[in-house]
Amino acid sequence: MDETPTPTPRMLSWARNSTIYRLERKMMTEKQLFDAITKKAKQKFEDISDAQIRAVADFAVKFAYDQNALNDVAYAEISARSGARSGKSKKAIAFKLASKGIDGDTVVAALDGADDLYAAVVFARKRGFGPFRRGDLDEKRKAKELSAFARNGFSFAIGRTVFEMERQDAEEVLQPSSMF
Repeated sequence: MDETPTPTPRMLSWARNSTIYRLERKMMTEKQLFDAITKKAKQKFEDISDAQIRAVADFAVKFAYDQNALNDVAYAEISARSGARSGKSKKAIAFKLASKGIDGDTVVAALDGADDLYAAVVFARKRGFGPFRRGDLDEKRKAKELSAFARNGFSFAIGRTVFEMERQDAEEVLQPSSMF
């Protein structure tokens, strides 16, 4: 292994190009970019030290920030809105953002406008639960629906509210003006 602490110009050029390629394809968090560059650098360069890997990944993250291509706050806000629109609870969205390396304060700020009731109604519509139920309700079906709400991070109160809603009330909750 090369024990030189500074990466070579070839490594830095590769890190810059790899960063551009990755961020053109999809929005990433700082942690995701750092991890992706670290993993790929280990594969690409045979005689690279841990210090060089860290320096290359740090260079890639700094380059992305310099280009305004990396923004964890914007990523968190976009993911929170998308998750709420697709029927994810605040708890599920927060867990996913935390696993992608977004800090707690940013997650809380991003989830500030999210509505768990709206997300639960969307979830019920997707799964055919509560007011969107197609079949008859028996005890087994009731337990299945309520436990699905709980497994997806919704509180018992919200799950029960959506479960007992009339279809017309659920449609009102889904009106575009009621989400954020």
